[in-house]
Amino acid sequence: MQFLTRQAMHRRRFLQGMGATVALPYLDAMVPALSRFGGTAQADKTRLLAIEMVHGAAGSNNWGGSKYLWAPEKVGSGFVLSGDNALTPLDSWRQYLTIVSNTDVRMAEAFEGPEIGGDHFRSSAVFLTQAHPKQTNGSDLYVGTSMDQMVAQHVSTDTTLPSMQLCIENLDQAGGCYYNYACAYTDTISWANPNEPLPMIRNPRIAFDLLFGAGNSKEDRVSRRAANKSILDWIVGEVSGLKRELGAADRDRVEKYLEDIRELERRIQAVEKRNSSGEAREIPEAPIGVPDSYEEHVKLMFDIQVLAFQSDTTRVISFKTGRDASSRAYPESGTNKGFHPASHHGGRESAILEFNMINKYHVAMLPYLLQKLNDSKEGDSNLLEKTAIMYGSPMADGNIHNHRRCPLILLGHGNGALKGNLHLKAPDGTPMANAFLSLMHNMGMTDVKHFGDSTGGFALNG
Repeated sequence: MQFLTRQAMHRRRFLQGMGATVALPYLDAMVPALSRFGGTAQADKTRLLAIEMVHGAAGSNNWGGSKYLWAPEKVGSGFVLSGDNALTPLDSWRQYLTIVSNTDVRMAEAFEGPEIGGDHFRSSAVFLTQAHPKQTNGSDLYVGTSMDQMVAQHVSTDTTLPSMQLCIENLDQAGGCYYNYACAYTDTISWANPNEPLPMIRNPRIAFDLLFGAGNSKEDRVSRRAANKSILDWIVGEVSGLKRELGAADRDRVEKYLEDIRELERRIQAVEKRNSSGEAREIPEAPIGVPDSYEEHVKLMFDIQVLAFQSDTTRVISFKTGRDASSRAYPESGTNKGFHPASHHGGRESAILEFNMINKYHVAMLPYLLQKLNDSKEGDSNLLEKTAIMYGSPMADGNIHNHRRCPLILLGHGNGALKGNLHLKAPDGTPMANAFLSLMHNMGMTDVKHFGDSTGGFALNG
């Protein structure tokens, strides 16, 4: 009766060699044998991914709202995404989509005269804290503990990394930006506590090496890359030994997982080779590991996030897809106008629609992530079922730096935390913090009674 008495493989099984450390995805071999006959298998682990978009949405403008450029006309499950609505790329994923409209981020507004005009330079600090930043360009920073870090304290106590913080745009990292706000308020959305901003990683190579411990030192990593070696080349023996322990389904799962790692590494290497060739770059200030293509960069970061969740290296990730006041252009969106200038559309209908093109282009990156999570099997389910994704902005109408009726959507089912296929319109004056508070409650954090400027919960499942 070996099947009944076999010892389950430890969930924290690693493949190691020459400084590389590759955590495994969840395998059938990790399920205790007796759990198949009514015992308790490893509990489902919920993941959280918080994604910030900057500059608000065209649909948060009065005219854009009347044309349903973001929030659809109908509430409930009968909503329609059509025409110019920026969320149309998500229509085929509507069973995983929860639209939360008409919530405010008032903590991003100016409280005193000297703060007027500084919306771009405090908003990102507000997104996940829902707290008002202290105006300073010194080291005496103060805002609040961000939601992702609160969730990490709840769900990531046994992971290698409590959380990961990733971004797309450049970082100033130190000193003051504008309107007497420290750049730290602009450069991150994650705060370990009210005084401690967490640095975000822009370079996919650095994120990859963090995830897989690729080398004991910088010199080891440089040497391996110079030899054009993959981290998987250092663990060949470990992989062969592992496969002898596994059944056919688990072997297939491991092979697919390792191929995904190798393919991601190949793509990063291709970016580094292209960017170090001496050819002119579109973003000359970016590290060689950062693609000039926005879409390529975002997809690399999404792949890293999926692998982080698959390996259970972390269960909480924050991702900042833009930097306030950035004038980056996205020609693939259908307009060559810079992002920040486009957000200042002056209320002109044609210009609002042009800004909406950028909103829709950014949203169109999300199905790639959703498909990857959906294809990532874990036990009898998949990661999309087990992940809650927040995608929104602390700014509403970027033209007037307004923070009322800010765009917010939730994706995934989060192990039942989210029902999906819903458009929920909040009563006027509802803080976005109410939706965040309810999401934490739905994830089991019922001891959290208040968050940011919350006034209570906001039901997310209709």
